Amino acid sequence: MLVNGKLVEDYFNWLPWQVVINEPFRVTNTTNRFQLVVKVTGGGVNAQAEAIRHGITRALIVFDEDLKPTLRRHGLVTRDSRIKESKKYGLKRARRAPQYTKR
Repeated sequence: MLVNGKLVEDYFNWLPWQVVINEPFRVTNTTNRFQLVVKVTGGGVNAQAEAIRHGITRALIVFDEDLKPTLRRHGLVTRDSRIKESKKYGLKRARRAPQYTKR
């Protein structure tokens, strides 16, 4: 599997990230059945690993609809819907206020 032109072991050098990416294959017993070329941008490394996992899950469902209940049972079909909170005017970030000065 290639991620952004590198082997998955080189791009995600921490083993738990590799486990996250390979989880859909492990759950459906389709390990080493597919060759993947993945391009991923944005977010942190953990978010990228989870995005790749979600993409692999969706591709497996397109490949074989019978895998969907198994993948859903392991919580791989549902997307993490949390998004960044927008910045508010008068504040530095979404909730971070400027430092209060007494004098």
